[in-house]
Amino acid sequence: MSDYDFIPLEFTALAAPEMQARAAEFYQNIKRRRSVRNFSSRSVPRSVIENALRAAGTAPSGANKQPWHFAVISNPDVKREIRLAAEEEERQFYSTRATQDWLDDLAPLGTDEQKPFLQTAPYLIAIFLQKFTIDEQGEKHKHYYTAESVGLACGFLIAALHDAGLATLTHTPSPMKFLNKICRRPEHERPYMLLVVGFPEEGAEVPDITKKSLAQIATFIE
Repeated sequence: MSDYDFIPLEFTALAAPEMQARAAEFYQNIKRRRSVRNFSSRSVPRSVIENALRAAGTAPSGANKQPWHFAVISNPDVKREIRLAAEEEERQFYSTRATQDWLDDLAPLGTDEQKPFLQTAPYLIAIFLQKFTIDEQGEKHKHYYTAESVGLACGFLIAALHDAGLATLTHTPSPMKFLNKICRRPEHERPYMLLVVGFPEEGAEVPDITKKSLAQIATFIE
């Protein structure tokens, strides 16, 4: 017996030509998305961020527990605090934590411990994973498939922001526990990703890289 009421599915069946056109159009749009490291300080309407977060919140999750929290930072002082903490972790990463193979793979991308974009971009979104929640009575409620669920929500969020005309960068300094303190999130939440959001700086460049072909990433079993 389900605890939920069931409602009719809102679904519009499309004719094959329209399906094909939409799929092609989405691919042409999303393939232009690139990780940007040179951001403009140009402001972004908060409503754009809010609707992108609403879209992220529609992602599927284990048992519909929705085990995510998005801390949206635009305060310049807080962004500076995050930058300083992230750069300290990155210095440790590049000097002692990363293997030589990892550093060799990163070298062509031109990344280093300097992260000025954390201050320049108008928005940072710190995404937290909730292994469980605690209700008002102090009772713990377990969540399921949390990494998969939060990963899906992040994908929805990045796609929504790109579709709205914004650039993004997925930033994952390790460890990221400093985000709990700065964003005032409880200890039982785990920082999952720091998403940098805004407009690219005029003249911004990105590495000339390619993606794997369909034949390399997919197998059709018919």
